[in-house]
Parts: sequence; C-alpha cells; structure tokens
Amino acid sequence: MSAIKILNRRTLLSAAASLVATGASLMLLPKGYAEPRGGSDDRMQDTVPGAHSVGQGGHHSDDEMNKCTQLCLDCHARCIQTVRHCLKLGGRHAAPEHIGLLLDCAELCETTAQYLLRESSLHEKICGLCAEVCRQCAEDCVQIAGDDQMVKQCAELCRGCAGSCERMGTKVAS
Repeated sequence: MSAIKILNRRTLLSAAASLVATGASLMLLPKGYAEPRGGSDDRMQDTVPGAHSVGQGGHHSDDEMNKCTQLCLDCHARCIQTVRHCLKLGGRHAAPEHIGLLLDCAELCETTAQYLLRESSLHEKICGLCAEVCRQCAEDCVQIAGDDQMVKQCAELCRGCAGSCERMGTKVAS
C-alpha cells in the first residue's frame, strides 16, 4: 500500500476519532454551557467563577474564551479538511512536512479548545503554543497555496486562530 494511502487512512481515522471525542465531551458539559450567555440569564454566574466578567482577577471574559474555543475548533476542522485536499492535489501540496504541520496544527487546536472548555489553569500556556503552531501553519499554507482557494482559506483561519490564542496566552490586566 502506498504511503499516501496509509496517511490518508490514518488521517481519516484520526479525524473521525477526534470528532467523536469532541462530540462526547460536548455532551458531558453542564447544561448551561450550551446556552447563550447574556441578557437576564444569570444561572452561569452562580456556577462558573468569573462568568460574565471582563478582566476580573486577571482572567479573560467568557466571550473571549468562547470565541477562541470556536476558532480553535474551526481551525482543527479546516486543517483536517485541508490535509485531505492537499493529498488529493499531490505534488508540493502533499509534501510530508506540509501535511505534518497541518496535522500538528489540527491536533493542537483541538487540544487547546478542550483546555479552554474546561477552563484549565494551564490554558494560557497551551494557547501560547497553539498561536505559534497556527502561525507556522498559516505561513506554510501561504507558501504552498498558489491559486488554491482552500489552502488560502486554511491560512486565513490559522492566522485568525493564532491571533485569538495569542491574546488568550497573556493575562488581561486587572
């Protein structure tokens, strides 16, 4: 079996396992996490320390955390889709270094989203690393993209995720 077919199968199995794990973890979240925050609904304020606060105690607001989490999940999905796309295109798009960087970015984005979802005290460190890897992935995609719109969109999403993670990687001044 060729190396590309093996990588394709591994990528698909990895992506499927990641999606199942993400879905399972979302099902385990408390009920209030799935509901929009704002308005007069203050249920989460009693159950989540710092809910609805901006900069309280040097922490990020829930909106910032939610936006970063969503960008990480979107970036994860886009990188996985781009791996498959690049393998179909072949040539420089399927270079092992490029595919490896896309997979690294996808996995780290998913891990970062999980740290943010559970409000880990280590989220700032993982966000800093995620920002660095997303930035590298974006640069690599720009170099390889040529006229390919999907790879260009991947670069754009990686840049956006890098910016959000960079902001989350530093504490908001109290």
